[in-house]
Formats: sequence, C-alpha cells, structure tokens
Amino acid sequence: MEVKRSWIEPGHPQLSIRRQCELLGLNRSTWHYRPAQASDEDLRLMRLIDEQYLRRPFFGSRRMTLWLCEQGEVANRKRVQRLMRQMGIEAIYPRPRTTWRDANHRVFPYLLRGVTIQRPDHVWSSDITYVPMPRGFMYLTAVMDWYSRYVLAWRLSNSLEGSFCVEALDEALSRGRPRIFNTDQGVQYTASVFIERLQQAEVAISMDGRGRALDNVFVERLWRSVKYECLYLTGFDTVAALQIGLRDYFEFYNHERPHQGLSNSRPIEVYHRPRKSR
Repeated sequence: MEVKRSWIEPGHPQLSIRRQCELLGLNRSTWHYRPAQASDEDLRLMRLIDEQYLRRPFFGSRRMTLWLCEQGEVANRKRVQRLMRQMGIEAIYPRPRTTWRDANHRVFPYLLRGVTIQRPDHVWSSDITYVPMPRGFMYLTAVMDWYSRYVLAWRLSNSLEGSFCVEALDEALSRGRPRIFNTDQGVQYTASVFIERLQQAEVAISMDGRGRALDNVFVERLWRSVKYECLYLTGFDTVAALQIGLRDYFEFYNHERPHQGLSNSRPIEVYHRPRKSR
C-alpha cells in the first residue's frame, strides 16, 4: 500500500489523483487523508471518553466529566464538552439541543415506530463513529441493512464534512435499494446532496428523534463490535493501515462472524437468501 502511494503524482498533466488511485486500486482516502490532530493529552482523554461512551451512551458531558474525575483525571466540563463535540458524540436521551443539526436543512419524520423489518433491503441505516489512532483520529461511516446486519459500504474521513457519507451511500445504492433509509438528524444526513441521492433512488427517508441513538441500535451495536474486536486490539499507525484493517474486519464481519440475533448465521447468508417478490 505504501509503495503504491509513492507512485501517485499530484501534478500529473493528464491523470487526476482520483484516476491514479483507481488505476492503482487505492482507495482515495489513503492518499488524501491524514489523521486529524490533537494534543497527546486530548487524544488520551478522547480514548477514555470513547470507551466509556460505548459502555454508557447516555452519559452527557456532565456525567462524563464526573466519571473522568473519579478515575483520577483532571478535566473540567468545558474541556469534555469540546472533546465530545470534536468526537461527534452526545448522550442518547432526548433533550433540547440543536448544535448538531443545521436548522436550514430539512428533517424527515421517523418512519420505523411499530414497523416489523421483514426482509433484506427493507430498511438501511447509516451512522458515524470516532476512530482513535495513536497520533490522531479519524471518523468512520457505514451503511447497514437492518434485517441481515450486512454492511453494504463504509468510508473513512479525517473531518465530519459529509462527502464521505455520500460516497458510502453511492456505493451502497450501486448494490441495491432499500425501501426506507434511517439516519440521525446530523448535518451530514440532512444535507441536500445526501437527501437528493435518496430521493432520486425513490427511497423513503426516516430520521431519528434528536439524541435517540437507540433508534439506530443495529449500527450502534456494529460500532461496539468494530471497536472491541478490531480498533482497540490493534493500534493502526497510518490511515493506510487502518483502511486495510477495517477492510479485513468488515470482510470477516459480513462473511464469517456468526450473529446471535441471526440464529448464528452470517450477514451475507441472510442478505442473499432467496427473497419473495416485493
């Protein structure tokens, strides 16, 4: 991977960076992205916050600050609020908060209340999670089929700008089309370009209530698995190494890892089972 990266010529007169990556079989993120930077102390605290958030997703900045202090850490609430905002996380319980949503963007109703998921491609969903690295951090998004838990696409980014979410959506839509697509109300998913992609594919759009991560529970469980079974076990030093590690993990997750909720079947087995006509 590193050898291939060295072959990229940024000023090539005929081939763009995108085209060179395609010809070399490189994901464009391995060339463009570098981990977002933060101080060593902030990175250490963010790792602690990330691990505790997986265990206690209802912890807001106040509770998280108290917990850190109980662990002997020196951190005030203002700092914890800044770090949680940088990580893109908030407590799951509903409360008045509009920081994460652009008020000018359209928000769609939640369509899944009382709905029984009956087949693959009935409901897809997407979310973003923070990825700690030894000398920085990245963000990871994935598109998942709820019925089978199959991960249709994923992308990395070193910022919370929405283009990597659109790229993941485009890849997923190249493989199929859901009846309903569910997300939270983050600016990445309320952005016009993301909404237009779904509307052009004639997909019904569903959005969680603010702070209700449990509405997207299957993706939340995916993040727990990714972190405990991959990211926390291996300290990926570079984006290229992280890209390879996640590629291998999602291959394992989709094709080899049995799921108790699927009667110990693999996601790919359930996703590709013969289907009744829609």
